[in-house]
Amino acid sequence: MPDLPLPPGSTLGILGGGQLGRMLSQAVSRLGFDVVILDPQPDCPAARVSRAQITAPYDDPDALQALGRLCDVVTFEFENVPAASVETLAEAGALVAPGPTALAVAQDRVDEKTYLNAVGAPTVAFAAVTTLDDLTAAIERLGLPALLKTRREGYDGKGQVWIRDIADAADALESLGGRPAILEAKASFVRELSVIAARDWDGHMAVYPLGENSHEGGVLRTTLAPATVDEKTQVRARAIAEAILDGLDYVGVLGVELFDIPVPGGDDVLLVNEIAPRVHNTGHWTQDGCVCDQFEQHIRAIVGWPLGPTEAHARIEMTNLLGDEVEEWRALAAEPNARLHLYGKHEARAGRKMAHVNRVLGSL
Repeated sequence: MPDLPLPPGSTLGILGGGQLGRMLSQAVSRLGFDVVILDPQPDCPAARVSRAQITAPYDDPDALQALGRLCDVVTFEFENVPAASVETLAEAGALVAPGPTALAVAQDRVDEKTYLNAVGAPTVAFAAVTTLDDLTAAIERLGLPALLKTRREGYDGKGQVWIRDIADAADALESLGGRPAILEAKASFVRELSVIAARDWDGHMAVYPLGENSHEGGVLRTTLAPATVDEKTQVRARAIAEAILDGLDYVGVLGVELFDIPVPGGDDVLLVNEIAPRVHNTGHWTQDGCVCDQFEQHIRAIVGWPLGPTEAHARIEMTNLLGDEVEEWRALAAEPNARLHLYGKHEARAGRKMAHVNRVLGSL
């Protein structure tokens, strides 16, 4: 295993070559490291800003061995990494961050919510569902409407269905293809917030200000940060994020999505919707709102450098550009207070995240 902190000139590996891998690679290069990408798609977005790409499936043992030998530290742009892949990378001599525990927890929604409640991070009530009898019993306990999701995979609104009437239960379960599922009680929240936090190998932590998120069709559309919240809410969010990081012995950046639920005559309640053991779409605002953005922060954490500052110096509205909205790049590039971040994807399919724009709303 390499000694930390890693000096400039060391090599980092990234599993995944999409936009998150691309922005991680750009941060790596800025700090003087080399990057090798492992992704099955040739000429993926991240590879075009990296030293090299290994083109192979994520579970290819020979490719993983090669990546582990080339790199001092390996990280991920997505959480659904096979456990065997993590073991192979470690056997080849690379440090792997975040570690297997965090990945395993985040890959299964029942395990995730069970873990969150165990460390004092509250969630909605939930129940594991395998059969129609399980689902019927869960509905009796949690009530309707309720949200049925696959236990594993699924993102941006995929792999989930609302159940509003008990008569729809069988069709809802069938629509998920018979896969193991989780039923979640409806949360009566007024808005979704998110917090981006980091932890290094020695347990030091850094937490960014909260962001407020808006979705369309299950896909994130905007994040406004720092969010307008009182100090108590920010402190509670920080405590939740730090408990999650410590409990997982986590290394790197993690995103936490939160439901903000008002309580008449009392403090708002924050419930954790889900966690993402990686850099996160709701943290893109930090690229133009903070001295050290989430991508550099992640790299600092995994290579053993001091964590960077998290204070915001500007209020930012981050907007995702989906599909052919990326063709607005000329107009966006002309906006004086807008910073355009293009992902270098070749095909603008409907709903596909192609870029984002950070609009600077004012200094703080």
